[in-house]
Amino acid sequence: MWTFIARRLLQSVIVIFGVTLISFVALQIGGDPTYLFVSERATEEEIAMVREALGFDKPLHIQYLTYVANVAQGEFGNSLSYRQPAMEIVLGALPATIELTIFALTFAIGMAIPFGVFAALYRGTPVDGGIMTMAMFGQSVPNFWLGIMMILFFGLYLRWFPISGHVPFLMPLLQGEVAQAFSNLPQTLYYLIMPGIAVGFYSLSRNARLVRSSMLEVLGQDYVRTARSKGLTERSVVVHHALRNAWLPVVTMVGLEFGFLLGGVVVIETVFSYPGIGRLVFNSINQRDIPVVQAAVIVLSLIFIALNLLVDLVYAKIDPRVKL
Repeated sequence: MWTFIARRLLQSVIVIFGVTLISFVALQIGGDPTYLFVSERATEEEIAMVREALGFDKPLHIQYLTYVANVAQGEFGNSLSYRQPAMEIVLGALPATIELTIFALTFAIGMAIPFGVFAALYRGTPVDGGIMTMAMFGQSVPNFWLGIMMILFFGLYLRWFPISGHVPFLMPLLQGEVAQAFSNLPQTLYYLIMPGIAVGFYSLSRNARLVRSSMLEVLGQDYVRTARSKGLTERSVVVHHALRNAWLPVVTMVGLEFGFLLGGVVVIETVFSYPGIGRLVFNSINQRDIPVVQAAVIVLSLIFIALNLLVDLVYAKIDPRVKL
């Protein structure tokens, strides 16, 4: 097991290195951001002074090595727009995104499992056809289009849900204001309904098909037919025999889906004016606020890698053959 963990940790270090390199190069392609921080009337001397102060006057490889050294020390510099430590800004926006991601994950997994199970149990019937049609629709529709349609219909026409905004739950909870956090919870969930469904609908559709395929494979096994021949109820066969042995892809799905959803909320947060890390990254890219973008990319990467490692460990515990 320790060899397995060490191998995964080594792979994680390589991934982090690749993330830093790709993000650094991608941000440099847009050109010198110095001109965004000087007036149109600035002289060449003033521009040179600002460039030197921001560290953009050095060769790219020196800038990258300096960046990696700072990252290793947990130092990301100050935001060029907010004039505050970049990591503090990113961590301040992270709880709102985690709330949205958890809501979307709960919605997606909570609906995907029963939909997939029912589609497998009623294979070839209108129930199966309806669920799979919904799944194909969900995988074909862009989440930003779905979000806009929900805003127009449920937000502006029916006026059932707010079209923007956020009521914090995790932030007051982390600050020790437990009573305030739980008093905010109903409003937090209310504001999360539309963006959460828009984010999680694609995952719901994809994972419903995955659960259906896994269940169909398990339902065709000899031990399931044996359980039925013993006179067990269909519920007992499905819950205690079929579904229990179909958990491996579900475990992988739950762990990795959180990371995918966390990294995929940029557009939805922009559509709903949701104050999370996705909207922060979007605005920072437009403003060429390189420290904030780099800090956000590293934070999201670390979360995704940690979840991936956790899923690998759980998977290896469930199925020891994985370690081989």
